[in-house]
Amino acid sequence: MESLDAEGWERFFNGCSASACHLEMRDHYAVAEEEADIEKWRAGEWGPEQDAASKAGWLDLMRATSARGVRLRRVRIVSEPVTEYIRFEHEGTPQNIEAGEDVRWLPRKRASGLALPGNDCWIFDGTTVLFNHFTGDGGWVGNEVSTDHEVAQLCVKAFESAWDLGIPHHEYTLI
Repeated sequence: MESLDAEGWERFFNGCSASACHLEMRDHYAVAEEEADIEKWRAGEWGPEQDAASKAGWLDLMRATSARGVRLRRVRIVSEPVTEYIRFEHEGTPQNIEAGEDVRWLPRKRASGLALPGNDCWIFDGTTVLFNHFTGDGGWVGNEVSTDHEVAQLCVKAFESAWDLGIPHHEYTLI
């Protein structure tokens, strides 16, 4: 297992040519670099400008990837009522969309019939899967890469099934 730095993420996105799809299935993430941002958000000191500044590197990578014609999609499977973290994430999603991502939300109760991988993942060009591993309380553990055809196809099918049931960001109302 490895933990990607900014250059590692760039290699994955620069290496894909058609699509990058992100399947998110957790209701809470406790990623260390977001802790200060969430505290400011809780205090009402956080808005679109601060959000865009905090993830500027990511947004730049998404813009560059999208400009090359790569389709960027993200679907988030969430429990309702949503957690505080999902509210934080939802408020920051317009910046992701502006940078080229298409984002949908899937209430978990609508996902019961889906076969899903055991971990969040990015799927690049339908052939490479980058799994994201977290602790039980949402802390970052690392990444695992798979190019196994069967694993990739399982993840592609899971993503597409969730995507088809998902609600576009501009239509999704937090409960």
